[in-house]
Amino acid sequence: MCTVPDETAPEADSSRLTELLGVLSTLSTEAVTTERGDLDLQGTVELVHQMNQEDQRVPVAVAERADVIALAVDGITARFRRGGRLIYIGAGTAGRIGVLDASECPPTFGTEPSMVVGLIAGGERAIRNAVENAEDDADAAPQALRELELTHRDTVVGISASGRTPYVIGGLEYARGVGALTVAISSNAHSEIGAVAEIAIEVVTGPEYISASTRLKSGTAQKLVVNMLTTLSMIKLGKTYRGVMVDLIATNEKLHARSVRTVAQLSGAGIEESSTALRAADGSVKLAVLMLVTGADPERAKAALADADGILREAIAALA
Repeated sequence: MCTVPDETAPEADSSRLTELLGVLSTLSTEAVTTERGDLDLQGTVELVHQMNQEDQRVPVAVAERADVIALAVDGITARFRRGGRLIYIGAGTAGRIGVLDASECPPTFGTEPSMVVGLIAGGERAIRNAVENAEDDADAAPQALRELELTHRDTVVGISASGRTPYVIGGLEYARGVGALTVAISSNAHSEIGAVAEIAIEVVTGPEYISASTRLKSGTAQKLVVNMLTTLSMIKLGKTYRGVMVDLIATNEKLHARSVRTVAQLSGAGIEESSTALRAADGSVKLAVLMLVTGADPERAKAALADADGILREAIAALA
């Protein structure tokens, strides 16, 4: 059967393109800076200095959002204490940053892999390869969150430099609908994801060194913010003591040596005594320190830690 071409299709595509171009023109991350039109003609050292100067703007921009970042940390911590999870959603660079932060929590803080999760548009393949149109699928994130059995105890953090990624918007809308805490991280003010989420962390980093390459300043800002979200919430959960990781998991020789050194530093014991205590504590730095500082046996120390919700400082005070 012969089909007649849809004469309205090209016009619709053109209309959509015009709309998108209009939206992009309002985003600071998409802005073109004319003073960098001769980058390819400059020396390498000068390029390094220029790019470094641009990067220095990022921590300043993050600092300006300290209050709202703290609000997110407190919300995440409260939900962790109720057995909730932190789930990142994002596409491309933003998605990879969420996956990276989630994957580093178990070895750093001794958390279960399910406690902090990273979801990326396009799935596992998208971590290393671009997946065409994945970020435009507004239904994919809700489906992934349903598979994780998202509840009101959880926190969903959507990451998008532009602040308008459909994958992220769809995920945040679904999360808010089930009562989860929703947080948006973007690099543009008055973002769409910020309007959807309860907490909007909008770190405006300005035009990129290479126009629209949001893996640069925007990506750096996102990494700094997610570092804060997990690290500071873990501090509040007692995963550190005197600024040192005490719930790290020794998965290799280097980390085992670090564990022994940490026990020695925090307890004042010698290396041999610290190593012996660590073995008696089944590799738990926190338990080994508690045993050495208080003289408690493993069972009594474990009970004290449980009573103190895993907070070493409180367990030491209780046994002392």
